[in-house]
Amino acid sequence: MSEYDPTIATGATNPNPISRMSDEECWDMVRRHEFGRMAYHLAGEVHIVPINYATDGKRLYFRTAEGSKLLGIVMNEDVAFEIDEVTDEVAASVIMRGRAQLLEGDEEHVVEQLPLRPWVPTLKFNVVAIEPSEMTGRAFQLKRPWAQLRPQD
Repeated sequence: MSEYDPTIATGATNPNPISRMSDEECWDMVRRHEFGRMAYHLAGEVHIVPINYATDGKRLYFRTAEGSKLLGIVMNEDVAFEIDEVTDEVAASVIMRGRAQLLEGDEEHVVEQLPLRPWVPTLKFNVVAIEPSEMTGRAFQLKRPWAQLRPQD
């Protein structure tokens, strides 16, 4: 299956409005996107930041400048990552937990073959890889009765 099947979440084949996504469906969704949120620890607090990323199907990669995000993952490599996708009928979410590692030397060249491009014109020389140890995905059937109540044009 190349992507999660929205008919499962919409109840066409399954009356349950919540369905669990397989690992393959989770990776397919991660590959279709390039923007998510990463949570990390720093100085006894949890921080969450948006990142643009690329994946090789085993790990996520992103670039970052010097700052709190880089300091946080160097001090504590435990991170969480999350992406969402919402349509009129289905909402889906993938959450990964794993370890972030600053890549150095020849290791950081792995991203040269991936579509990892900066979204803003800032200098981000550090390449970080997130290796997931746990991944979960859910798709939710959306019943929006209020959508039927919108005034007609």
